[in-house]
Amino acid sequence: MEEEHHPPTPTPLFQGQRWCHRLATNLRLNTNLWSELGGAVGDLGTYIPIVLSLTLVSHLDLSTTLIATALYNIVTGLLFGIPMPVQPMKSIAAVAVSETPHLSTSQIAAAGISTATVLLFLGATGLMSIFYRVIPLPVVRGVQLSQGLSFAFSAVKYIRNTQDFAAGKSGPPRPWLGLDGLIVALFSLLFLILCTGSGDSVEIHQNPSLNQSESLSQRRVHRRFRVLKAIPAALIVFLFGLVLCFFKDPSIWKDLQFGPSQIKLMKITWEDWKIGFVRAAIPQIPLSILNSVIAVCKLSADLFPDWEVSATAVSVSVGAMNLVGCWFGAMPVCHGAGGLAGQYRFGGRSGASVAFLGVGKLLIGLVFGNSFVRILGQFPIGILGVLLLFAGIELAMASRDMNSKEESFVMLVCAAVSLTGSSAALGFGCGIVLFLLLKLREMECLKFHSKSSAHDDEASHLQPLQV
Repeated sequence: MEEEHHPPTPTPLFQGQRWCHRLATNLRLNTNLWSELGGAVGDLGTYIPIVLSLTLVSHLDLSTTLIATALYNIVTGLLFGIPMPVQPMKSIAAVAVSETPHLSTSQIAAAGISTATVLLFLGATGLMSIFYRVIPLPVVRGVQLSQGLSFAFSAVKYIRNTQDFAAGKSGPPRPWLGLDGLIVALFSLLFLILCTGSGDSVEIHQNPSLNQSESLSQRRVHRRFRVLKAIPAALIVFLFGLVLCFFKDPSIWKDLQFGPSQIKLMKITWEDWKIGFVRAAIPQIPLSILNSVIAVCKLSADLFPDWEVSATAVSVSVGAMNLVGCWFGAMPVCHGAGGLAGQYRFGGRSGASVAFLGVGKLLIGLVFGNSFVRILGQFPIGILGVLLLFAGIELAMASRDMNSKEESFVMLVCAAVSLTGSSAALGFGCGIVLFLLLKLREMECLKFHSKSSAHDDEASHLQPLQV
């Protein structure tokens, strides 16, 4: 009697080998090195202004934040395999900077931990996946459209007007000349448009009906597009901005101090928990659920249809990051759809893109520490506005798949309420109510139509036959 042969049971070693293979796959370049490096800086138009504002106003520890977000970038690149961004929690930052009295660092940490606890609970219990499946797509598109346009409006303000991030206000119109003038911003804008176009990969197919000269011209255009696509345009613009920092204020060299700051455990009092939760966490929680989880998962499914990112994993990731980093004074962060759109727009196609960004942040945090705020303070705001503009437009363009008038109606109402009310949660609620009303109206019409059809059929049966 022959022995039965069964496949071997996976051992921890084989499990580890599979995980190593998966992690290596997630960091594999899907395009080329320069494109991934260009995509790495795609979300800095949002990251730098918020980090700079929190550092100047709320005395955020920049060194700890850079090191923490660097580690977040590297880990998310390994785990997700797409350019999953790590961005500031915008509502918490807005409350901390714009409202008086300003939030302290311990209150900011309390708000981040509270928000993270809710997201971790929703992810671990599977509730976030249920929300992801039942929320109508037009409502999600409305949230994405409003967030994208909000980024674009802020970007135009950055380009046109001087900015005081410490006060959270726009200043007088930006001068044309100067190292942070309109000419520098417009030059950066035109350069990015020339290199990246509308953001879509342009493919030119050979047409056999063309003559030899037309076919040669077509190949030349195709070759030019390939050359322009290979240029890391966003990275070049960002490095150009860094160089301008030292020309704007040469005294930066004297103020630089090498080495990170000492990492300390935060002391959070009961009063800090109460203020942080009521003033900052409550408005941040719905925004994190909608934009940091639901919208980013929908956008990743659009951009990477063959690479599924689950709402559970994203929600747990946001919770885990902040439950660790906020206790040491790091800025509360999330995964934003705008950051994903920006990194994709400039060439990021794999986890390697955000891993490269993480390595850069880690080196800056370890080498320069808190003194790097002097460099950020001199970075041309117009260039940040240009980067933010492309990220916002890319996110807003995700809503172009609304095919029916009903879907577009729900999306536009949701976006309009979100923008005018400055609340994604309010726009989301209005969009859900509107979607349900339209479905109810459709159901009533179908019910009436079915009753009418049944009545007509019955009448036709009762009508006597005519000879």
